[in-house]
Amino acid sequence: MKKLIPQFLLNFYHFLLALFGALIYANPSKKIKVIGVTGTNGKTTTTEMIAKILEKAGFKVALINSIRFKIGKESKKNELRMTMPGRFFIQRFLKKATKEKCQYAILEVTSEGIKQYRHRFVNFEVIVFTNLAPEHIESHGSFENYKTTKGKLFQLTKNIHIINLDDKHAEYFLKFPSKLKIGYTLQNSAKTTLLYSKKDLAKIVRAKKIFIDKEKIGFEIENEKFVLNLRGEFNIYNALAGICVAISQGIDLKTSKEALKEIKIIPGRMEEVISKPFKVFVDYAFTPFALEKVYKDLKEREKMGKLICVLGACGGGRDKWKRPVLGKIAKKFCDKIIITNEDPYDEDPLEIIEQVAKGTNGKAKKILDRREAINRALKEAKEGDVVIITGKGCEPSICIKGKKIPWDDRKVVKEEFEKLFQ
Repeated sequence: MKKLIPQFLLNFYHFLLALFGALIYANPSKKIKVIGVTGTNGKTTTTEMIAKILEKAGFKVALINSIRFKIGKESKKNELRMTMPGRFFIQRFLKKATKEKCQYAILEVTSEGIKQYRHRFVNFEVIVFTNLAPEHIESHGSFENYKTTKGKLFQLTKNIHIINLDDKHAEYFLKFPSKLKIGYTLQNSAKTTLLYSKKDLAKIVRAKKIFIDKEKIGFEIENEKFVLNLRGEFNIYNALAGICVAISQGIDLKTSKEALKEIKIIPGRMEEVISKPFKVFVDYAFTPFALEKVYKDLKEREKMGKLICVLGACGGGRDKWKRPVLGKIAKKFCDKIIITNEDPYDEDPLEIIEQVAKGTNGKAKKILDRREAINRALKEAKEGDVVIITGKGCEPSICIKGKKIPWDDRKVVKEEFEKLFQ
């Protein structure tokens, strides 16, 4: 039906749904401070960090992201397989959050959500831009359209904008007018200051004295030392985004430091599932940018034997261009590659696997059944090796031809490990 309906009518339909949703639930976002986080990677982790900081500061918080729906102390898994749910869901959620007397609601905002007006009639107090890399190209028509779609959120929100200054697209997002702009950076040169001095930034938050090891990351802001029980440079960026949100709300650095230190894991994000005799990590990475960051971190931080990688790619016509690119990245970093099924939707999973495998130049093993692929990776791992399983993280299902089959990479890893080694 969508193919037969003109795009302007579809847009009008989505807009009306957003309007009706706001009217039916009496514009709840006017009674709560809403924080939106957008970008290609890092959105979920950033929303979790923001929630933790706000709660540490004594606020009651509501949260929607790809992992869960949370209102105050009540939290349940996001089993919708939608990072940003529909317009009625969001408005109903915000209404419930206000009834439960939450002062803040944090939303993960996607380009698909913006395209379908799910962000409309939500009064955002703060918008965060994490980073931008090619994604959803088929859906948007081009990378430029994808970027422009993200920009619509900043165009609509005039309050507080928080920008990753180290992303090469930062200048585009800085051009949108707002009452307050805060930028964050790991690059501490005078060049950064000069580049953004004319962008009306109220503040530039710089991470200095950075250290990254296989168990912790750390940095310093204005003589306040931060230590997080997480991995990877990418999580320093996510933490900086959260700290900037806190600063915009008058929360001191010490509160942010204490809150971030309490975070032990972000489910399905570089989550260590097995520690001995070899390590097994599960991560959500499904974009080339994210996959390379994950592989690079493991190569640099782990004193290991071989890196064994299990990966796949989504179906449903989504970003077919990146499938061989994912394979090429795996070939660059991984000693052993197993390509398997991920979420084929209505596509032939074998065809998707073949497209990913093209990028490896014949280096990969192809195993359709994801459980069997995980089992093979565990079998091949020796003491000191690292197995990394990407693409799904803590997602609760695999989507095949309209059906959601219950699934959890972490649970499957533990089950297969017990079969082999207990």
